[in-house]
Amino acid sequence: MSSDYAVYEEKMKKTIDAVLSQFASVRAGRANAAVLDKITVEYYGSPTPIHQVASIASPDPRTLTIQPWDASCLKLIEKAIQASDLGINPQNDGRIIRLNFPQLTEERRKELAKQVNKYAEDGKIAIRNIRRAAIDDFKELKKKSEITEDDLKACEKDLQKLTDDYIKEIETLTGKKEKELYEI
Repeated sequence: MSSDYAVYEEKMKKTIDAVLSQFASVRAGRANAAVLDKITVEYYGSPTPIHQVASIASPDPRTLTIQPWDASCLKLIEKAIQASDLGINPQNDGRIIRLNFPQLTEERRKELAKQVNKYAEDGKIAIRNIRRAAIDDFKELKKKSEITEDDLKACEKDLQKLTDDYIKEIETLTGKKEKELYEI
């Protein structure tokens, strides 16, 4: 029966990965190239992620440098960063763009913590939806008499444990990310 859960467990793992990627895009006080992941540049007519048109480096903990491979897209990258919700003004010296990450204020930390909690809650909801879909699938099997009532109860119990484990993992990751926001 455990192989029956594999598909649902895989979906839950993907949900955790999605939550982690959202957490990475939340900028803590340190410069982290992941904050640029969601920003795209209109490059030769198609939206392209910044990391595909430039090299991104972090010369110190509070600075990111973006050096495009094609100098013609420097202005495009600068505009894309300004249009994003990053909240940092890029400094363009004609060759590279510098992003200086200021020290986080208490108010900004609270906003970021709320954002992290929203991402975590969205992840928990997704996991619960996966559980609900799985239980519906097993109820359908019961209806077709492919499994017994006892099997259905066992499946529901196992799926609930799986759900609880993944929700606990999200809570642990949320706690780590919130701690990271207040460390710096």
